[in-house]
Amino acid sequence: MTRPSKPALAAWCLFDWANSAYFTVIVTFIFATYFTEAVATDPTAGTTQWGHASSIAGLAIAILAPALGAIADQGRGRKLWAILFSLLCIAATAWLWQVKPSPDHVPMALTLVVIATLSAEFAIVFYNAMLPGLVPPERLGRFSGWGWGVGYLGGLGCLALALVGFVQTDTPLFGVGKEEAAHIRATAPMVALWYLAFMLPFVFLTPDAPGRGYPPATALKIGLATLARTLREARAQPELWRFLLANMLYIDGLTTLFAFGGIYAAGTFGFSFAEVIQFGIALNVTAAIGAVAFGWIDDRVGPKTTIASGLIGLILCSAVVLVSESKVVFWIAALLIGFFLGPVQASSRTWMARHAPEEKRAELFGLMALSGKATAFLGPLLLAEVTRATGSQRWGMATILIFFVGGLALLASVPAKRES
Repeated sequence: MTRPSKPALAAWCLFDWANSAYFTVIVTFIFATYFTEAVATDPTAGTTQWGHASSIAGLAIAILAPALGAIADQGRGRKLWAILFSLLCIAATAWLWQVKPSPDHVPMALTLVVIATLSAEFAIVFYNAMLPGLVPPERLGRFSGWGWGVGYLGGLGCLALALVGFVQTDTPLFGVGKEEAAHIRATAPMVALWYLAFMLPFVFLTPDAPGRGYPPATALKIGLATLARTLREARAQPELWRFLLANMLYIDGLTTLFAFGGIYAAGTFGFSFAEVIQFGIALNVTAAIGAVAFGWIDDRVGPKTTIASGLIGLILCSAVVLVSESKVVFWIAALLIGFFLGPVQASSRTWMARHAPEEKRAELFGLMALSGKATAFLGPLLLAEVTRATGSQRWGMATILIFFVGGLALLASVPAKRES
């Protein structure tokens, strides 16, 4: 097949830059904090409501992503699905501007966030499935790494613009005032515009491998039947299911690390809010560097070895963070954690890209999304319960090692190359 041009590949990577702004600004830093602090009746209720909404979105993703992927494999390609779900995410995100600091706006806020999160995650399923059709096998690792690295930097770029342009300034951009937290709410349409603007090169430049061409109704019927057959024939692909289980464990550990890293830094090392923001930015920068750097290594030694190396690095650095009393040592080890977590995520995508048959790529990336969401509640729950039982953040945070070690142990039984 004719390989896409460099601009087409750059546009594919730029989609990650566009999409990541939603997760960084809305889900992780600014809007989530605004909701819990200003929209909900109190921070405790807001945290609970936000957590429930996240759980609903995660469950829906786990259930629907494999089915949508199977349907897309039988239809007219994957790019259209990525675009449609992105536009839905953009619309829901822009509408968050209407969420004012009042408990009356809680239902609208949570509904829009669930819709936007589902749409952003579904878009990623089809975006990921396009990768093997864009680059030869010997370059999958570096392009997956570049995509992840660009995504980290894109999220940070949008966050920086939001902080400087709206949140932490006396004169917000475009004459936006501060009444009813307008300067905070304005970050939502800003993210929507960012996503739309930076996905346009992907829309116009990145080609899509043709699908099987069935009309929607037929694609739905065949896609669901294919997914059911894949699940029934699980025994014939034991390496795939071992990988998905390993991915489920170590991604659960990474999710917990992202969700509670700042809380741990504040509670155990006395980080201020500003320092927590700095910590989050630094972690994303080192993750971007690691994803790009290890992409070249992935192409030389394979994704399995790259993932295993990253997990070993995460285990060792996390152990240092857990026993250290020094803020300086914490910073060094935490930045190294960022360096190793980037390649673990990027090379997981590469492994699936190398092992998924062409006719089932979106379906299997959907199953990968399921494995990343199926037990997303378990890490935070275990951490919370251990922290409550011991009265120690250190012991609670230590639970992430269970997921990293368990994922590494399962990964050891996964083949480095696709079995015929």
